[in-house]
Amino acid sequence: MYQENIDLVLNECRSILSAVASEDTELLIEKILNADQVFFVGVGRVLLSLKSVAKRLFHLGICTHIVGEITEPAIKSGDLLIAASGSGESLFPKAIAQKAKALGAEVVMIGSNRESTLAKTADFMIRVPTNTKMKCPDEIPSEQIMTSLFEQFLLLYGDIVAKMIVERKQLDMDSLWEYHANLE
Repeated sequence: MYQENIDLVLNECRSILSAVASEDTELLIEKILNADQVFFVGVGRVLLSLKSVAKRLFHLGICTHIVGEITEPAIKSGDLLIAASGSGESLFPKAIAQKAKALGAEVVMIGSNRESTLAKTADFMIRVPTNTKMKCPDEIPSEQIMTSLFEQFLLLYGDIVAKMIVERKQLDMDSLWEYHANLE
């Protein structure tokens, strides 16, 4: 049973990661590298995955923030908001994306529902055709609990994007430790 579930999870992750267009990933990397600051917003387990992504990008010297954290600065023109929501209808990311746009920031959505309010607000979307509560017709089905596949995608995709940034900027992996927390 355990081995079968390992295979199931890994196969589903490979399937959903492969469904994202590589040119979209390249464009996302450009947007991240060209932004003054990169903000992240999501809720629940999605937010937990995004916090890991933000921390990893911070390790690459990118100025990242989590919306709602006590040290969050003002967002402005030249900044990027990455809003993740499978359905694109989660209230908090949707409202924050609208506010960020009004303040002149660029918005990227990572999610499944192309017809969502969040997708229509965003300047650009990373389409992840995974199962959501919206049950879009072209979603890749998952046998995992609820939206686990989307949250796994975010974490793995964030590390893939980070690795691509390291390669693009030809960063020395050993030098990245200067950004790692040292009060541990």
